[in-house]
Amino acid sequence: MNAKEVIETFKRTGALLEGHFILSSGLHSSIYLQCAIALESTTVAMDFGAAIAEHFNNQQIETVASPAIGGIVIGYEVARQLGARFIWTEREEGRMTLRRGFTVHEGEQVLVVEDVITTGGSTRGTIEALSRAGARVVAAASIINRSGGKADVGVPLVSLASLDVPAVNPSACNLCKRGEPATKPGSRKANV
Repeated sequence: MNAKEVIETFKRTGALLEGHFILSSGLHSSIYLQCAIALESTTVAMDFGAAIAEHFNNQQIETVASPAIGGIVIGYEVARQLGARFIWTEREEGRMTLRRGFTVHEGEQVLVVEDVITTGGSTRGTIEALSRAGARVVAAASIINRSGGKADVGVPLVSLASLDVPAVNPSACNLCKRGEPATKPGSRKANV
């Protein structure tokens, strides 16, 4: 699966939105990638999962981990494709943590999988939580890297597609300056 096919899938499924959006990072953007819409198709999830897993078939990944909630579907599918177990991290008091009884053993080979990377914050937080617990995070992956490859997560990063979509502080947002209302899509939807 090439980058053009990934973007076409997002467009075809209605998962590439245009407007004025507040991202989970708090930054504003005119483009929002609603992976949940694309991944509601099990066929799309299998295709994306297989394409990511293909990059890691020979790396002896023991566990795939994802930040909740966005990375869970694609992370699970990548783990299934690799024959690895799957766990996720959640924010607790602003910091990603392993919860729900999830543990890792010292030196466990882990791949972190996210749906979309913008700043890399959730991925870095997941890597930090796993490292604190003793795992060895060997790489990270995402369906789309919307930083245009600028986000640094501290380990090698593979993305199926890369977009250079500006994400700006609200104080620098031209859409805000024009008075256009912003929407926060995703799991915590609110109009601002």
